[in-house]
Formats: sequence, structure tokens, C-alpha cells
Amino acid sequence: MPGKDPAAPAALLRRMFDAAVAAAQPALCLPPHLPAPPRGRTLVIGAGKASAEMARVVEQHWPGALAGLVVTRYDYGVPCERIEIVEAAHPVPDAAGMAAAQRMLALVKGLTADDLVICLISGGGSSLLALPDPSLDLAIKQDINRALLRSGATIGEMNCVRRHLSAIKGGRLAAACHPARVVTLLISDVPGDDPADIASGPTCADRTTCADALAILRRYGIAVPDSVIELLESGRGESVKPGDWRLEGNDVRIITAPQIALEAAAKVAQEAGVAVHILGDSIEGEARDVGIVMAGIARQVALRGQPFTTPCVLLSGGETTVTVRGAGRGGRNVEFLLSLGVALNGLDKVHAIACDTDGVDGQEEIAGALLFPDTLARAWQLGIRPRDSLANNDGHGFFQALGDSVVCGPTLTNVNDFRAIHIA
Repeated sequence: MPGKDPAAPAALLRRMFDAAVAAAQPALCLPPHLPAPPRGRTLVIGAGKASAEMARVVEQHWPGALAGLVVTRYDYGVPCERIEIVEAAHPVPDAAGMAAAQRMLALVKGLTADDLVICLISGGGSSLLALPDPSLDLAIKQDINRALLRSGATIGEMNCVRRHLSAIKGGRLAAACHPARVVTLLISDVPGDDPADIASGPTCADRTTCADALAILRRYGIAVPDSVIELLESGRGESVKPGDWRLEGNDVRIITAPQIALEAAAKVAQEAGVAVHILGDSIEGEARDVGIVMAGIARQVALRGQPFTTPCVLLSGGETTVTVRGAGRGGRNVEFLLSLGVALNGLDKVHAIACDTDGVDGQEEIAGALLFPDTLARAWQLGIRPRDSLANNDGHGFFQALGDSVVCGPTLTNVNDFRAIHIA
């Protein structure tokens, strides 16, 4: 039984995370969704942390000729023979991503109804496919992006703003492909799996409005130039809406999502003889608040056997947020984990893991971390004050000092946050 060996729960949690990542690999989930070849040309485009690996899988399984261009995060590129792979910055866009977006729009010009566009979209595409409205420059988009990331806004709110300041998101890329048929293959990284929110929906109709975007900026007190206000108040930044004739016949398919990854992780624990309870695949909110709530549930399980008996694992996914007030190194998963640890205060027989399935939590090349019953005690021995680290948004600094960071490198996929709490 995993609970008899103090190291066993942590090892089990790490195997569960690895299984979640493996279940979301494009090689496993993409081939069944490939459409039939068209009479005309096949063009592959896309953006996201998984897009390069998705492109490689398309090449391996496509029966005919194809060409294309996809943009992925730096160091997430993979070798492709017919589809060009461009790398750009995430989470704050750069000139490389903007140039790739411009080239992508040029590439889809002049298509016919006999042609097929396969669009490969995954998390991270909002930053990687960066093309501001012609009235704005890249620096403005970068500043707004940084402010949104620090504001505590949800991913849906951030992407609403991004769509309405863009020349390619919010259905505009699909509209540019008309009259070709567009088949979009999506790896979801957003709570609720709304296609319009995955990479800000470059090929999906958008129900939100410029007024919604402006309200979000005001809600979080994000100062923007007059050119942004004018774009939104005038309605010139409006996205492509449901029913638009340019999107008729387009096919949008989610090929994997957080729930699938959680179920794969659950199977690993069940095979080890540990009961698993999936609490939700779309949990949002401030990371430290979610940590406090999860600690309360874990404490009730450990001390009262309610609502679950032990041993068990509590699984959850989604995307939390962090309102940055300190000068630490983030990110949202380690912030959750540190908050969980502070709230549990060394409760015996409770271990946890929290990682981003793309291998990068925040802006660090670290997926997340592990929490042990003695984590706080070891921190105190090193002169580290856990509550001070949490107040400074320094989860990575905290867990790295203890040697408990989880580093896995680029996973070539992204189904968002993975959180698991083992209670022996």
C-alpha cells in the first residue's frame, strides 16, 4: 500500500502527473480526428504549445500532399518536413509571433472551396499568434498582456480582451480562409472547454463584444492608451459572430481536454489500490484561495473520514489565477501548493502535487512542485518563512530551495493545471 512508505505517496503522485501528460499527447488523440483529404490543396496552420507536435503527427498520418505554418513556444519546436515551425514568446507576445501571424494570414489568401485548412490550436496560442489591430502596435498589446497576467483576471476574461484587440483571433483567421473548408483540432486548456477561449478562438465565432472587453479592463483597473479605448468604444474591434457566412461549414473538434487527463491519472492511482475522487476539471479562482479550500477538504478527509475514507487521492484541474502583489517568481500551481501547505500546517499523511501540464508554471521552466507533511518544518530549518514566501508570490523560490520542484521539460501538450492530494 502506498501509504506505508513515506516516499511512496509522492512517487505515486508523480506517476499520476506523468500519466495525465501522456494521455494528452497529440500522437494518441489527434489521428482519429483527421478529416478526409480534399479535392484541392491541404494547408496546415496553427498556434499553441502543442502545435508543433500536432503538426508532426499530421505529417505522419496524412496520405497526400500538404504544406503549412504553425507557431509554438520557444524550445517547443519539433522537426517537420512539410510544415514550417516558427517559435515565439509566451506568455508575453513578441515580434516573432507577430511576424508568424502576418505570414499565416498571407498564406490562406486565395484558397478555393476545394481546399482544406487544418488548424491546430492549443493553449498558449493567444500569445504566440499575436497580431494587433492595425490601429495598435505590439508594445501596447505586450503592456496590456502583462497587466492582465498580474491582475487576477480569469482566462476567459483575458481572452475576451485579447480577441477584441486582435486582427487574427476571435474567428478572424477562419474568415480569412473562406471559401476553403476549415477543420480546427483543439487541445483544450481552459475551464469549460469553450473553443472560443482556447487560444482566443482564431477560427471560432465569438459571442463576447467590445463592450465586454472594455468592462473587463475597467473592472481590473488596467490603464490603456486612448487608441484602445477608441477601438473598443467604436466597435471597430468587434470579432466574428455566430452565424457569420464566412464560417459556414467549418468543423471544430476538441481532441483532448483536462477531464481526459484527470481520468488517466485516476487510473494510475486505482491500479495502485488507492481510491480517487475527481473534484472538478474546471476549478478557477485565486490560487491561494483554492489552496485554502482544498486544505479544508483534505483535513476533513484525514481527520473525520468525510466525505471520503482513506487512503484516497483528490484530483482537480482547471486554471487558477494569481493577483501579483509581491516580487517573487510565481507561478499559479506553486502558489496553490504553498497556500495548501500553510493551511495544512504539517498535517500528517498528506502529500500533494501541483503542476502545469505544459511543463511551465508561470514564466519558469518548472512544471510545479511536490508537498510533503514535513515541507514547512524543512523550510523553517532553512530560515525560510512559508507565509512570507506566499505573500511575496514566491512559490518557485520556496519549493526550489527545498529541492521539491518538478522539472520535466517541454511536454509538447497543454491541458492546464494538474492538482492531486494524497491522504493516507
